[in-house]
Amino acid sequence: MINACRILALVLCLALPTATPFISPAAADDGWGEDEEIDLRPGDRGEDVRWLQQRLRQMGYLFTKATGSYDKDTRFAVWAFRKSQGMQAANIVDTDVWRRLTRPRKVRPLVKTGSANRVEIDLRRQLLTVYRRGRPVLISHTSTGAGVRFCQGGRCRVAVTPIGDFRVYKRAPGWTTGPLGSMYNSLYFVGGVAIHGGRKVPSWPGSHGCVRLPMSIADRLYRMVTIGEPVYVRQGHKLKG
Repeated sequence: MINACRILALVLCLALPTATPFISPAAADDGWGEDEEIDLRPGDRGEDVRWLQQRLRQMGYLFTKATGSYDKDTRFAVWAFRKSQGMQAANIVDTDVWRRLTRPRKVRPLVKTGSANRVEIDLRRQLLTVYRRGRPVLISHTSTGAGVRFCQGGRCRVAVTPIGDFRVYKRAPGWTTGPLGSMYNSLYFVGGVAIHGGRKVPSWPGSHGCVRLPMSIADRLYRMVTIGEPVYVRQGHKLKG
């Protein structure tokens, strides 16, 4: 049963803006010692996972329900959060991650003078961020161009995601299938390169040039982004070693 401290912490977490320090389950639980750790990994279940999901939802990393089960969508959200904080993508939620969840670093824009409503794609960190009125409202892990040579239709080229300033010029709802595979809820921003959902989104750059997203994020993004939305693609910020 959730004790009174947990209930109070949850109310404060959901009622106050994201700049307010989050009260983690570690801090809320009676008898929590400074030397104790709760490490969470995929497959874990319980109230600590639910707290993690609530916090990730609050900050714009997760858009599925807080079920208390560390599932695939939670894993993608943890990857994105860790990278936004300068850490490497990893499944584990350890002491460092709990600390950052409590007092997260502010998301650093790639284009400080960009449009108030925009999409930014950070190739180095493999992150996509959506801004509304100058504030980040959706931050997602992504997989972009793999940087390897491939051939298709008698033409060979390198799988890269182009860097530059673009705009969404075409939307394609649901599943579409082309010569390089299937794409979900595609938002085209230059040539045949699109932001789209995919069933496989590895932790490394693995696409033919498109910006591949988890399916739940692709659903959310497609409802947010319209024709003409600015898309800024940059090499991006560095991660820790």
